[in-house]
Amino acid sequence: MLVFRKIPEFASTPTVLTIGNFDGLHLGHRAMLERLVAKARELGLPASVMTFEPHPRELFAPEQAPARLTSMREKLALLESCGVARTYVCRFDRRLAALSADDFIGQLLVRGLGVRHVIVGDDFRFGKARSGDFAALERAGRQHGFGCEAMHTVEVAGERVSSSAVRDALAAGDLEHAARLLGRPYVIAGRIVHGDKIGRQYGFPTANVQLKRKRMPLTGVFAVTVSGLGESQLRGAANLGVRPTLAQGLKPVLEVHLFDFDRDIYGSHVTVHFLHKLREERKFVSLDELKVQIARDVADTRAYFAGFPHG
Repeated sequence: MLVFRKIPEFASTPTVLTIGNFDGLHLGHRAMLERLVAKARELGLPASVMTFEPHPRELFAPEQAPARLTSMREKLALLESCGVARTYVCRFDRRLAALSADDFIGQLLVRGLGVRHVIVGDDFRFGKARSGDFAALERAGRQHGFGCEAMHTVEVAGERVSSSAVRDALAAGDLEHAARLLGRPYVIAGRIVHGDKIGRQYGFPTANVQLKRKRMPLTGVFAVTVSGLGESQLRGAANLGVRPTLAQGLKPVLEVHLFDFDRDIYGSHVTVHFLHKLREERKFVSLDELKVQIARDVADTRAYFAGFPHG
């Protein structure tokens, strides 16, 4: 997949395009991308995605912006796995936000990307003050000669699939429901870096996964699997949070204790798959009490995997 950090002034080739933030790449996004790839194949053109960095709400209301479900690196990997040929990562700033709906279509879609067909969600809005909608796209399509298509909402058991619904499920600790909305377990990917090695002192060494996002959509202690360290996924227990027993005001960390594993993996890039939440993170009165709880968490995680349906 080719990744572009801006929209070209003039398109080098026509495209079939979809537009959105695609945070989390849930089942609704996947349905849209399947349609995108099919239409691109039909027209013999590259399946292309326009996405934005940062998220628009991070620009206009950063204190109210939602926690990201995926980092940009994770998002790009997921888009590629869905068959996307090109992704255009547009810097979302006040200049872009000030474009009228007509200029958004004319400058970016028609001139910059040479769109032949556009697929968007049925609630898609664009342009200054979100003034553009699907009807505006259709009118422009008739004028400039491109097709338009609106994807309807995808539901799971009567619930609309959305990034907000996934965030709500993760915040509530219902990882199983989040997985149903995503079509896969929720994951966080990152590089293994050196930590403070406190777990090793207690007999439970942990891999410290580097986090590059400001806010986490979930916290607590979890049963997880880890991929990226061999052909099969490894099982383990993970803590994601600020470790209040150690100090106040610490940055969030993701620490994973891998079962029956003893290898130097510093520098490796791994993906942590969150399967089940065991408990909330909490502050213990002493490090000895924390040590006892870690042992209990590991035992509870092993018990969870003992009944795991996938072997």
